[in-house]
Parts: sequence; structure tokens; C-alpha cells
Amino acid sequence: MKWLIVGIMVAATTAGEVLQAYGMRRHGEIRDFRPGALRRALSLVARNRYVIASVVSMAVSFFALMKLLSVTELSFAVPVSAVTYVLETVLAKYVLKERVNRLRWAGAALVICGVALVSL
Repeated sequence: MKWLIVGIMVAATTAGEVLQAYGMRRHGEIRDFRPGALRRALSLVARNRYVIASVVSMAVSFFALMKLLSVTELSFAVPVSAVTYVLETVLAKYVLKERVNRLRWAGAALVICGVALVSL
């Protein structure tokens, strides 16, 4: 049961982060910080379907974490959730077309090693 919850949490977190990045890239950089301009930017972001999907995904992730914490220890739940960093790195490279250097891949590999140690 706990691995199913971990899977849901990891998938929802990963989807939420990638959707948020994609949605904000589509929106563009916010350069005007006057109150009226910020309201307009917030209104546009709030109607961005990728940002909305990101918020929904992150809500699913939050409630999955709450459920996971009710069935297992914090010392397991938080480290095992770090696998999202690896999945996000892969999706950043192949979906968002980001350049991921060797140092970041090495960091992702270390995260996987840490998750494997904690999950034993």
C-alpha cells in the first residue's frame, strides 16, 4: 500500500513541477511589478491551463504525502519522495528541452542511491 501511495505522490509532484515550468514559460517573464501589471499577470497565470493543472497535481501530491505519513515514518516518506528530482531532471531534458550537464546527471544518480538506501 505504501508503495502505491509513493507512486501517486511522485507522479503527481513530477507532473506538477513540469506543468508549472511549462506553463510559466508559455506565459513569459514578468517584468512589470506595478500593482496593476501584477494583477493582470496574476489573472493571466490563473487562467493558464498548465498552471491550473500544476496546482491540481500538487494538491494530489500533498494529500498523497499526508496519507503516506499516516501509514509510514517521516524518515522514510521524505527521502523516498526525492525520486521526483530524478524524474524531473529526465523530463526537463526530454520534454522541456533543457540542457542537463553531467554534474546534474551525477547528482540525480546520487539521489537514486540515497533513495535506494532509505527504502531498504
